[in-house]
Amino acid sequence: MSDLGRLWAGWRADYVAAVSAGGDEEGAGFASPFEAIGRGERPDSETFVLWRGENTYAVMNAYPYTTGHLLVVPYVAAASPDDLADAVWGELWAAVRTAVRVLQAVYEPDGVNVGLNLGRAAGAGVPGHLHVHCLPRWAGDTNFMTTVGGTRVLPETLEDTWRKLRGAWPQTAG
Repeated sequence: MSDLGRLWAGWRADYVAAVSAGGDEEGAGFASPFEAIGRGERPDSETFVLWRGENTYAVMNAYPYTTGHLLVVPYVAAASPDDLADAVWGELWAAVRTAVRVLQAVYEPDGVNVGLNLGRAAGAGVPGHLHVHCLPRWAGDTNFMTTVGGTRVLPETLEDTWRKLRGAWPQTAG
């Protein structure tokens, strides 16, 4: 019997259905969760989209490492930075800069991690669609619950975090 915790992530249903049907993230007609969210078929308040630009958008991480953990994602799927047009790459990093500013303003963290996981071996959950992680960090934000209990303790709901960050995000800038 495992003590593994579970989180509901309804947006992953399309992914699970495609893989169960024999598809994969590189298969024809498959849309990654990021593409589905990017299309905006559901309200941003349900998918926790913080901001939408011309080529990229920012969204809360459904499996946050810390409160405020967000992702900056291009609308187009790309496994590598070389697969993105210069305009997309430029807007992506402008949005990352804004994300860091917003996280610092809202949460006043001791630091901020920014990074990409390119490829499954690097930890990419969706290896065919790169995205940039931005997450605030505090001295002492890891504790026995993570180490011993395999559980992260987050002091506020994803919805509350989304409201704070969306309210602080300049809607006219990356």
